[in-house]
Amino acid sequence: MSAQPIEALYASAPERIAQARRTFGRPLTLSEKIFASHCWDFGRQKWERGKAILRLRVDRVSMQDVTGQMALLQFMHSGRKRVAVPSTLHCDHLVRAESGSADDLARAIRENEEVYNFLRSASRKYGIGFWKPGSGIIHQVVLENYAFPGGLMIGADSHTPNGGGLGMLAIGVGGADCGEVMAGLPWEVLHPKLIGVHLTGKLGGWTAPKDIITFLCTRLTVKGGTNKIIEYFGPGAESISATGKGTICNMGAELGATTSVFPFDSRMAAYLRATERADVAKLAEAFGEHLVPDPAVVGDPKRFFDELVEINLDELEPHIVGPHSPDRGRPIGELAAEARENRWPTRITNALIGSCTNSSYEDMRRAAHVAAQGIKAGLKAKIPFLITPGSDRIYQTIKRDGMVDTFAKIGGTVLANACGPCIGQWKRSDVKPGETNTIVSSFNRNFPGRNDGSAATLSFLTSPEIVTALAFAGTLEFDPVRGTLPDGRGKPFRFTPPEAEELPRDGFAHGEEGYEPPAADPESVRVIVAPAPRAVQAVGRAGLRRPADPRQGQGQDDDRSHLAGGAVAPLSRPPRQDQRQHVSGRRERLHRGCRQGREPAHRRRAPALHHDRARPEGARRALGRHRRRELRRRLEPRARGDVAALPRVRRRAREELRPHPRDQSEEARHPAAHVQGPARL
Repeated sequence: MSAQPIEALYASAPERIAQARRTFGRPLTLSEKIFASHCWDFGRQKWERGKAILRLRVDRVSMQDVTGQMALLQFMHSGRKRVAVPSTLHCDHLVRAESGSADDLARAIRENEEVYNFLRSASRKYGIGFWKPGSGIIHQVVLENYAFPGGLMIGADSHTPNGGGLGMLAIGVGGADCGEVMAGLPWEVLHPKLIGVHLTGKLGGWTAPKDIITFLCTRLTVKGGTNKIIEYFGPGAESISATGKGTICNMGAELGATTSVFPFDSRMAAYLRATERADVAKLAEAFGEHLVPDPAVVGDPKRFFDELVEINLDELEPHIVGPHSPDRGRPIGELAAEARENRWPTRITNALIGSCTNSSYEDMRRAAHVAAQGIKAGLKAKIPFLITPGSDRIYQTIKRDGMVDTFAKIGGTVLANACGPCIGQWKRSDVKPGETNTIVSSFNRNFPGRNDGSAATLSFLTSPEIVTALAFAGTLEFDPVRGTLPDGRGKPFRFTPPEAEELPRDGFAHGEEGYEPPAADPESVRVIVAPAPRAVQAVGRAGLRRPADPRQGQGQDDDRSHLAGGAVAPLSRPPRQDQRQHVSGRRERLHRGCRQGREPAHRRRAPALHHDRARPEGARRALGRHRRRELRRRLEPRARGDVAALPRVRRRAREELRPHPRDQSEEARHPAAHVQGPARL
């Protein structure tokens, strides 16, 4: 990512932050500084936590390959030729975990090729960076390449707050919100309340960043963060790595929080430099006073936060949460007794580490340290042990540093760099349908059916190192912190606390990271639409036309070697978005906003609903039939038994069926400009 937009933001922010201090009449928290520096129109903005609607300028948009489908279609309705803000699309959700990385990726391209072709071609045409299947999980890739201190981004995925690990307000939204922002409209959100989490002490031993958020989930519950931002501060925050902070912010979504954020510190600067963004680190260090809460906030936090939580990291124990909810937690030492009391199956069937939540180099190194101890003691994992790297960069680095070999020696299987079992993309054959069983993972969610589609699976969440130790025991009754296992010779063996470097000493390794930039000439790119009726209907209003010959117009896209990713969810039927935003009516608001010119003058385009190309004749006839059927369905029941109402119904039907300019033939609208042949995009 270029440092130029960040430099411009940092240059303008001090004046806006000073204006906010004058307006509020008090010092500011970090969240308030970021909101103030991104306010669309500060002079007209009302500030009232829990009541006001904030209108904000967004620095970046990220999308994944499920919710991103609808976001792209909605953006295409705006009539813009390029996105208004930097945007990326990441193919990570459609890869099904089944037999291993290579097979799973190869299978994905066969089953889901039309989706990837659409996403890739639309991204290249409209100025969106495209991360192909296998390149990594959206949140890890964003942390490695795009997140920066003091920024504001939205993403069409609920765990977008992972970016808070680098001091960014990163917020998960619905696809409609992404479409609006990419079209140049302000982003609107309910002014969140603030929860302050004061961290003291220092992590050590078996206690990991994961334990901070699992403890907080247990304390605040899954509703405790609704419409609130969780802002961490205090000396304990400085003892946590940038990726550890990302883990904590990622799982803040399980509290229902709008997002979570940490103040900028030297750990973030070190991570920026390790991921080849030294220029951003230098800018952030120079701008540092504005990337932390004001000193008065830290000195007397009760005055500035709606709620305050104190956590002493010196006293925090390793935690494990589950089953069925991330707020059903306890210290690891209490799990065995609770499992017996509730008659949960104590035998573990699978252990899984990685995901967007816990796949950093530090996470993998700590897990590998535990695995190496088991190998030295003559032990192997008693159950399947699955590893999901967060990105190709992470995979290449842990492979170079021998961690992949270590995991293989205990019986581990490396899965694709994708979401896989974390989001239900896991095809299991080791249990029968409906069979009650127990799994442990370092993922972020564990509601019934989340991992494998089976509500009978009991899922427990904890740190990667605890998961690895439990894989050697194969039972919930083992306490890795205090318990022992028989080693290869039958003698008691106890694991020592894991050790790990925060960042690789030799830097991150590079492979085929999988990024494809937008096309330099958008007019040369044709958006490839799947040859399915619903897909054609879905994009018909965006002025697209499917080639009569499926091979027609693909050109450079005929090379399919760029694809490798997973299955399900055809483009013709985008899945529901599971965000809490009010999606209904937002598309029309997007159109209305564009028509009324609410965006800056230099970004205005033609009205959103009028496109350069007419619908094909067949599509116009189908639309007319659809309208007549819809009118009959809506209006006829009202007129039954009321003869006087029939003329009114017929008059309304004639008005509603009057041809819209966009439905007229191209010859009728632009007779001189008509060109034979399919519409070019």
